Amino acid sequence: MGRVSRRARITRFRIDGTASKRDDVLAGEEPLEIRFQGRSFTVTMRTPGDDFDLVAGFLVSEGVIWEAGQLISMRYCAGVDEEGQQTFNVVDVQLRPGTALPDTGMERHVYTSSSCGICGTASIEAVRKSSHFDVADDGVRVPLDVLASLPDRLRGSQALFDKTGGVHAAGLFTAEGELLCLREDVGRHNAVDKVVGWALRNGLLPLRGTVLQVSGRASFELVQKAQLAGIPVLAAVSAPSSLSVELARDAGMTLVGFSRGNSLNCYCFPERIEARAEVAAGTGAGS
Repeated sequence: MGRVSRRARITRFRIDGTASKRDDVLAGEEPLEIRFQGRSFTVTMRTPGDDFDLVAGFLVSEGVIWEAGQLISMRYCAGVDEEGQQTFNVVDVQLRPGTALPDTGMERHVYTSSSCGICGTASIEAVRKSSHFDVADDGVRVPLDVLASLPDRLRGSQALFDKTGGVHAAGLFTAEGELLCLREDVGRHNAVDKVVGWALRNGLLPLRGTVLQVSGRASFELVQKAQLAGIPVLAAVSAPSSLSVELARDAGMTLVGFSRGNSLNCYCFPERIEARAEVAAGTGAGS
């Protein structure tokens, strides 16, 4: 199972005009159809592997479930490729009786791309109201040196990226920098869903006292996913969007961007970051 990576024959050109044939390794990308008790709901593109984590995290991100007991079972449905091999590209979910299925108005009848995440939700406000966890009262404190080291720690554990150079990663860390879970995927949203799904399936939600480090930018959806999982600190190696900062501020979440080892930007709730030196906002270095 799992075509996590595939080999491809390529021609490599050099600037001096020479060329050579070689094998390259590509990150796998295939559709995954999610069904609820036999009813098709969506098809999303993803890197095969950790599919049950992906589906469970997707359900958390949609506000459908928030505790492990609501998820009764997940199973692969029958489906074969042109060679007669099981594709493992359809997952059927059974939820605990009384758990409301997603609204039919939210159904996706077309493929959602791995790059844009889950698009077309009924409304942003409906999603923002669905969180069952409050991160604003999370008193976690993260040492600045630990927070700044997380991108390198994340990168050092990316086995699939080492092979392909073509996947995003999300890593869940303790405030002391211990890696709890890392997932990779061609879609950064999928990588986060896989981490959240792992946590749900292990009965760990809400994820109080943790830091989610992501390899790309901090979009609205990633902040939303972190909030729905009860994660108080989200850090990204690239920039946040204006809407992601607004949501993080409303949720009481610490949002960090441009985390590059020697420096980082905190966009809201910097009091959770324990720095060695006092920093006076809006003043010169000598004040």
